[in-house]
Amino acid sequence: METEAQLIQACLQNDRNAQRKLYNAYAGRMLVVCNRYAQSQAEAEDILQEAFIKIFQNLDKFRAESTLGAWIKRIVVNTAINQIRSQQHFQDMGDIQDYENQISDFQSGIEGIHFKELIEMIQKLPKGCQTVFNLFAIEGYKHNEIAEMLNISEGTSKSQYARAKAILQGILSVK
Repeated sequence: METEAQLIQACLQNDRNAQRKLYNAYAGRMLVVCNRYAQSQAEAEDILQEAFIKIFQNLDKFRAESTLGAWIKRIVVNTAINQIRSQQHFQDMGDIQDYENQISDFQSGIEGIHFKELIEMIQKLPKGCQTVFNLFAIEGYKHNEIAEMLNISEGTSKSQYARAKAILQGILSVK
């Protein structure tokens, strides 16, 4: 059984079997990440494909300062963000307090919801809300970091997140 370092080295030498092994080892988990940012399975698969092209093109830059999985996930998330940014789905949604006042306890509303159902709900969000919700609530970025990543204001990030929570709360109240 080869080590991760040996697998990476084989991939760098354009060994197609090694590349297939690397892809198969991470594609399933990374498709879940892509689905959180995409609004359809086809869009998620496109993001995944583009991300793996970048992964293989930049594998020589992997320095093992983190796990290979974390490095791959970062590329997948950045690929999704770049695609979204190119589509310009962000708009300032207004004052954050307008949305915060509409939101009841969101956390208790998601109890008992299956992960797949939650992903489907997130996919129904407007693209800007969906992206900020993923980055803030799931990936753990701060609003100032999200604003910088997406080239939007911090207030826009906060209002997109608040709007996403309000929409999800509305969907949950119907269930």
